[in-house]
Amino acid sequence: MTMPPLLPAADLRRLDYYENFPHQAVVATAIEVDRRGEFCTETGCFPCSTLQPADLGLPSASCYAVYLDHEGREVAEDTLVTVVGWCFRKEERYEGLRRQLGFRMREIVALGGREHAESHLCDFSDRITAFARALDLPLRKEAACDPFYDKGGSKAVLQRLSPVKHEFLYEDLAIASVNTHRNFFGDRCSITLAGTGGPAFTSCVAFGLERWLSALTRRHGSWAAATEAVHAARDQFSPVGPGV
Repeated sequence: MTMPPLLPAADLRRLDYYENFPHQAVVATAIEVDRRGEFCTETGCFPCSTLQPADLGLPSASCYAVYLDHEGREVAEDTLVTVVGWCFRKEERYEGLRRQLGFRMREIVALGGREHAESHLCDFSDRITAFARALDLPLRKEAACDPFYDKGGSKAVLQRLSPVKHEFLYEDLAIASVNTHRNFFGDRCSITLAGTGGPAFTSCVAFGLERWLSALTRRHGSWAAATEAVHAARDQFSPVGPGV
């Protein structure tokens, strides 16, 4: 599926987006046409007084749109949805392909039963590890904890005891992640499981596409060498043989 890069801020708020990821949040709005001349050339910005209220959000992950799209719907126990979309994150600094305000994310989202959501992450963790090995791309898997949490707070403690997100890092950069949401989005978006009527469980696997390009070129030294490594790895994973 292709999802919109803008979502209603009110929808993101009821999914706790602005509570959980305030450090990454970016919003969008229109300018007041009658005040367009107040653009500040020194800062390169429109002053806040010239903007309309910001009622649109630019999400930091593609999967939010999937849950909103499935709101009020019943799903089969083994539902999978794949998306590629633009994501946006406020960062302390931006650096080439490694860290960008806007970048593309490929996600595979599982909706359905608990076992399906959990096995989805296990299967893809193995696939990511095997694919990285074929690419000669050393990755390490780490449990992630959102940096703005009070280290002694309940959310930080819960994440340490039962991590909901693991990242795959090349050097200091996360290029993929596996995320479990339990039945949070199923409950908030009234996504029900066929046969039981209870809230669906969800999980997702995410790949930052530009980040993968950055990691591959850093590892192999050039675009040509990185491309050759990808072709070789693809042949290993092709179900019908080399060159396909």
